[in-house]
Amino acid sequence: MAQPAIKPPQFELAPLPFAEDALAPILSAETLSLHYGKHHRKYVDTANRLLQQNPVRAASLEEVVRAASGKLFNNAAQAWNHDFYWHSLSPSGGRPSGALASQIDKDFGSYERFVDELSARAAGQFGSGWAWLVKHEGRLQVMTTPNAETPMAKGVPCLLTIDVWEHAYYIDYRNQRERYLRELIDNRLNWEFAEENWSRVK
Repeated sequence: MAQPAIKPPQFELAPLPFAEDALAPILSAETLSLHYGKHHRKYVDTANRLLQQNPVRAASLEEVVRAASGKLFNNAAQAWNHDFYWHSLSPSGGRPSGALASQIDKDFGSYERFVDELSARAAGQFGSGWAWLVKHEGRLQVMTTPNAETPMAKGVPCLLTIDVWEHAYYIDYRNQRERYLRELIDNRLNWEFAEENWSRVK
């Protein structure tokens, strides 16, 4: 008996969790309009087109990323990474608290040492990519990935991410990636989101 045809999933561009101007002056509305409205949208649209051409059995974007390769992986993973990035940011910023703050102190020595490592690893990521706070091998770690790669695809739980592709910061910071990272980490990371992720994986 012939196998039933696979109905490919189709994904919508999820709305930003804040207004386009809510991260200013750290990230301008112009940056978000381009980054979210053009780059992120294109990843979603291209992933949907590729799924129509070569369907995969998947119920979620995460399942597509884990099952895909080549161009489909690149676009689906970038769609997932960007959505996770937006949720990793907050207009109010702040610092971690509670159990996550204690775990950061335990695994990195202090919040300040964590910030130093995150900043250095993100700044040192050659070319395009991402910096992540993850739980790996029983502890919190900072990871970097090139291009569209994501720890999620390998089953590594992610708590936060920072986009270090040039389109994330060039309008506001030109080639000054280190200044973008310093401003973002000090003022716009969403520690409530990280704490929610931590509560699910600790």
